[in-house]
Amino acid sequence: MSPTRRTTRRSLARRRGPRAAALALLLATATACANDVPEAKWSQGLLPDHVTQEGDVVQTLWNGAWIAALATGAVVIILIVWASIFHRKRRAKADLPPQVRYNLPIEMLYTLIPLVMVSVFFFFTARDSQTLTRVDGDAPVQVKVEAFQWSWRFTTTVNGKELQPVAGVPVHDFHEGPQLVLPTNTKVQFNLSSDDVIHSFWVPEFLFKRDVIPGIKPDDPGNQFQITTLGRTGVFAGRCAELCGVDHSRMLFSVKLVEPNEWNQYIASHQAGSAQ
Repeated sequence: MSPTRRTTRRSLARRRGPRAAALALLLATATACANDVPEAKWSQGLLPDHVTQEGDVVQTLWNGAWIAALATGAVVIILIVWASIFHRKRRAKADLPPQVRYNLPIEMLYTLIPLVMVSVFFFFTARDSQTLTRVDGDAPVQVKVEAFQWSWRFTTTVNGKELQPVAGVPVHDFHEGPQLVLPTNTKVQFNLSSDDVIHSFWVPEFLFKRDVIPGIKPDDPGNQFQITTLGRTGVFAGRCAELCGVDHSRMLFSVKLVEPNEWNQYIASHQAGSAQ
């Protein structure tokens, strides 16, 4: 092998080494905080499979936004290519194309089209936001969620009867954290509160999260939301989505969705004053 080739290979190896190290570091840091989360199902595209009716609203809005964004990008690219090909300056002609001060039809076009697009985005976003934040107050299951550094306390009320609270401590695995049990095909209202710092209640399969702001009472609309669970059962990871202190990454919990029979058994064994 000639000295020139050996030198070229060495220089390529030196350049690839830092790139490979940077890629390995990126992969390690990207997955470092996800060791405790179960593998989610992603059959609906870029969002995990949802377990609530409100997830359908989020999924539809998400898909529509992507379709609109891709269509807008396609139109822009086509216009750029078209202008570059059919309006490029010919080498044989040194003169500039005719110069005009304004073009009223074009100016109206690029003013009205963005206005229509923004109006459509605003309408659907405002409509869906109102749906997602509406609280009817008639949910048969209500959950008082108390967030604190660095875990959760869940107090469930079923048709006016309070069950035994479930509290946790900071953990490394969501299976070890407090577990909130809920029935399938049921409307559930969450009332959030915090006495220390801002936390955020997040279950990815809900396709929704809500900040828990201290100083706001649990019955305040700003700390409430409701969902209607679907028929899918299982255990789903939850966490705090707001950086809240040293053990923020250990502020884990789980939500278990069960069939009506198992839910009735859970109620019977967790009524206030009963022995577990």
